[in-house]
Amino acid sequence: MKRIGVIGAGRFGEALAESLSRKGAEVILLDINRDTVQRMAELVSKALQGDGTDMNVLIEAGFRECDASVVAIGSNMEGNILTAVNLKELKAPFVVARATSDTHGKVLERVGADLVIYPYRERAQRLAKSLVDNFILDHLEIADGVSVAELKAPEEFAGKSLMETKIRQIYGITVLAIKRDSKNIISPTGEDIIEKGDILFLFGHDKKLQALSQKV
Repeated sequence: MKRIGVIGAGRFGEALAESLSRKGAEVILLDINRDTVQRMAELVSKALQGDGTDMNVLIEAGFRECDASVVAIGSNMEGNILTAVNLKELKAPFVVARATSDTHGKVLERVGADLVIYPYRERAQRLAKSLVDNFILDHLEIADGVSVAELKAPEEFAGKSLMETKIRQIYGITVLAIKRDSKNIISPTGEDIIEKGDILFLFGHDKKLQALSQKV
């Protein structure tokens, strides 16, 4: 089981800590707000009140023994940077730091953060891609130019089998699953019928997925 430390339980830090816990990680959460710590205590392995800019607090909390530590502090840039510096001085194995701007990110890189992330930028880019490509629910880019996407089945597909839609022959897209109100069909065969309102889980090149989305 991996031990992950999260410092800062704002929207991003809280969501990250919860997601890590659901995936089976041992999560140590540190936040300066007592109410936040009390609320999160039941969701993570250990929730502590404290200031990440205090080296002794990080040591006592066990961040030196974490497989990875995430500085999720958002509004306090100085506290964010100082916490990252402290973790590097403690020789924490892998430090991830949240940046709110390019300049902030460059500073974090210079103080030694192993990975700098830009949550709002990445979220905005993901939304922009979804809107432009007409992905109705969501998509996940798994390699350069290749994604898994959720798309409403085009109306012209309704009543046809997957084989009859020729989705693979025409678009080079693989249907991983079909989601509908009554049931979900995992790894559908060519004989499975698509119904109106179905959501298709697709795998393929972005350009092919975009072409298919134009039919929705």
